[in-house]
Amino acid sequence: MTQQRISRRAFLRTTGDVARGSCIALTLPMILAACNRATEARLNGEDFQTLSEEEAREFDAIAARIIPSDGTPGATEAGVIYFIDNVLGDGREEQHATLQEGLRQLQTAAVMNYDTAYFYLLEPSQQDQLLTDIEKSEFFTSIRYLTVAGMFSLPEYGGNRDNLGFDLIGFEDRHAWQPPFGHYDKDYAETGE
Repeated sequence: MTQQRISRRAFLRTTGDVARGSCIALTLPMILAACNRATEARLNGEDFQTLSEEEAREFDAIAARIIPSDGTPGATEAGVIYFIDNVLGDGREEQHATLQEGLRQLQTAAVMNYDTAYFYLLEPSQQDQLLTDIEKSEFFTSIRYLTVAGMFSLPEYGGNRDNLGFDLIGFEDRHAWQPPFGHYDKDYAETGE
């Protein structure tokens, strides 16, 4: 198995505007709180707090196409669906309703194009085609945003289970870096001043 890594700079450049067009806006504290609750739910084997079982299956399948498990772990292995469940349950009924409507439209397209009522039951190529058709929609950009946020959040708060997201982009999660960092702090490293 060959593991392909992208640089953090390339990753940030390609995902910098991932939230553009999303019906959900999150701050870092909101992401951390959602991750913390997501971890608790996942570790305790709890049912979803906000999502129905059908929504959880569908959103999980969509997240799995956004960050697939194709040689490396993806959104499913990282537990992104628990992150999505917690974000939508944090007083975001309007945004949840927007995503429910988008999901109904996606399911209608699945029936019309493939005679299958549920997105998660389609073949990956069929799923990709339906998502390509809606990639400019508020629904898709919102799910993509939540998927990326859940995949690359701090693992101790949920989402990024077992550092899977960090490993994917080659990020080394160290609490502190050992000095000296460069010539500018050489004296501090030697004398502490």
